[in-house]
Amino acid sequence: MLSDHDIYLFREGTHGRLYDALGAHLADDGRSAGFAVWAPNAEAVSVIGDWNGWNDQAHRLEPRPDGSGIWEGSVSGPQRGHAYKYRIRSRHGGELLDKADPFAWYAELPPATGSRLWDLAYEWQDQEWMATRAGKNALDAPMSIYEVHPGSWRRRDGEFLPWRELAHALADYVLEMGFTHVELMPVTEHPFYGSWGYQTTGYFAPTARYGTPQDFMYFVDHLHGRGIGVILDWVPSHFPSDAHGLARFDGTYLYEHADPRQGFHPEWNSSIFNYGRNEVRSFLTSSALFWLDKYHLDGLRVDAVASMLYLDYARKDGEWIPNRHGGKENLEAIEFLRRMNEAVYRDHPDVVTIAEESTAWPMVSRPTYLGGLGFGMKWNMGWMHDTLAYLKEDPVHRKYHHGKLTFSMVYAFNENFVLPLSHDEVVHGKGSLVNKMPGDTWQQFANLRAMYGYMWAHPGKKLLFMGGEFGQRREWTHDGELEWWVTQTSHHAGVQRFVKDLNALYRREPALHEVDFAHPGFEWIEGNDAEHSVFAFLRKPADGGAPLLVVCNLTPLPRTNYLLGVPVAGRWSELINSDAQDYGGSGWGNLGGVEAAPLPSHGQLQALSLTLPPLATLILKPEADA
Repeated sequence: MLSDHDIYLFREGTHGRLYDALGAHLADDGRSAGFAVWAPNAEAVSVIGDWNGWNDQAHRLEPRPDGSGIWEGSVSGPQRGHAYKYRIRSRHGGELLDKADPFAWYAELPPATGSRLWDLAYEWQDQEWMATRAGKNALDAPMSIYEVHPGSWRRRDGEFLPWRELAHALADYVLEMGFTHVELMPVTEHPFYGSWGYQTTGYFAPTARYGTPQDFMYFVDHLHGRGIGVILDWVPSHFPSDAHGLARFDGTYLYEHADPRQGFHPEWNSSIFNYGRNEVRSFLTSSALFWLDKYHLDGLRVDAVASMLYLDYARKDGEWIPNRHGGKENLEAIEFLRRMNEAVYRDHPDVVTIAEESTAWPMVSRPTYLGGLGFGMKWNMGWMHDTLAYLKEDPVHRKYHHGKLTFSMVYAFNENFVLPLSHDEVVHGKGSLVNKMPGDTWQQFANLRAMYGYMWAHPGKKLLFMGGEFGQRREWTHDGELEWWVTQTSHHAGVQRFVKDLNALYRREPALHEVDFAHPGFEWIEGNDAEHSVFAFLRKPADGGAPLLVVCNLTPLPRTNYLLGVPVAGRWSELINSDAQDYGGSGWGNLGGVEAAPLPSHGQLQALSLTLPPLATLILKPEADA
């Protein structure tokens, strides 16, 4: 039952555990349940379900006398697994609405739209992971994220893999490939599978497509047991207008704005939350904390933050309403994001929140007490767009676009960046990553490997969407599984081996991950050789030890006797070469290493005379430290 304190926090907008108070909760006897739902503009509310023949006269709820707009009651008959909805008669014209429970922990399998009575009992086995995960999610930790859509990673006889089976198959593969974390595209319940989860109706329910809540808990538990973090894609920016969902919940615009200039999203044909309503902020903050509290998730990637920050996002003049100062910033959404991040890090300081934010909004990943939004990290969309735009160019033209690859270092430390090559880059006619590359088959795969080498060496954590790790040629589709058969062919298998070796090197070498978000971790050696499309830089560890030298030659011409200054004398070992024959390359290289000569160059006292393979990335390290 709700206490007076619950009501106070709910109405203040600061309640973070509404899932304990609202929704449906089974009694200890398993044959009755308490229900509570927020519907302030309802004239009457009934619970209809399997146990009462969906009869709205059988079990009516009563409004609380405190003016909170919450209807509640205890009902005999419902049992675990029973489907139910709320039948709401609006006081505005007497409209009847059958609504799923906004706080349901489980839902009927789509296309059915009811909620299910359930509990969240589960015996977790991930105590060791939970006790040590702070170091795995820290800013100085290696973080190589494998983005996954559960319904299309693998299938069995054309059917979805259930959570428990997926847990074992995915964990085995992620461990083999060396990724540190899995990021799941939204698994919150969604009526339209083709929305990939981004049109959420169940903010407290994992989709029934892959099993029960306990099955999803097992999935997380098993990955934790194998040393793999799990991040959830979470969507507080908008919700669909399906009749059973949040839209016009009590016959009024309750969760969303009434004015379409504020409450309707023209790009996604969906409703926008009213962040100025305290009860809505409590709802969303409770959802964020729920997945961390009850499912032990290691972080939230918050979708479409830019659309929340700007009132004019995807709108033309006259299609939006300025804020109270006349500006385009959504002040209420900004306040919500700050308070949400504060709540998450207050209660779970060992997790990470990551913003998908595509503009130059300042201080996204800076603390709120400094004026930031309070996220732990931010996707670097600028790096992604510039890198792909550069690599789409024919190599003969790349010298004219050299700045696209150097520009990212101008702002690389303004935020705590994740470098994303996500699902968004391989859908809607954009083609696969390898098909974006120019040239013949050999050149396309060489370009792809060179890009991955550059990405893994560039400051910032890494994210790669499934299929990219073996260079799938087909654009991603949610219907069916990845083209696993291509990994038996040489080019694809070579890319897969390269990504596996990159992940191993990335995790092994502190210089590649310890100082991702500050200037001391990076130094240009050669950033201006546009004529030859060559880049070279150092990555440095936190202890001031030996750096790594990263060199990219992004033309198909091998270059011999290419001189680059280095700060350390002696022999430098070639740790990785994307042109190695094992990866499908031509085998150009430096025979495992090269001796530095006492020849001042590029502001350094030593120099290496290197052979630069065609369309390739090299990473070298002083041999005494290799």
